[in-house]
Amino acid sequence: YKTLEEGQPVYIHPSSALFNKNPDWLIYHELVLTTKEYMRNVMLLDPKWLLEFAPNYFKMADPTQLSKRKRAEKIEPLYDRFNDKDAWRLSKRRG
Repeated sequence: YKTLEEGQPVYIHPSSALFNKNPDWLIYHELVLTTKEYMRNVMLLDPKWLLEFAPNYFKMADPTQLSKRKRAEKIEPLYDRFNDKDAWRLSKRRG
């Protein structure tokens, strides 16, 4: 996990009931520094709550618009050693 503010890597404390469960979203009360930075007093977080409780960080995205990051992504197919490099492109197909 990474903290929202600084992007610092943190981990669920081994004594937590959520340890080894790997939930997608968490909220924590305190950080404890041992060999790693551990989150203590963690709880699951429903991502829908973020819009209501943290409006400075999150907003509802327009489903018809792509973000700059998504627009910049280049989608490439998996490597296929049996066919030509551009065989998957519709503009290159014949027939």
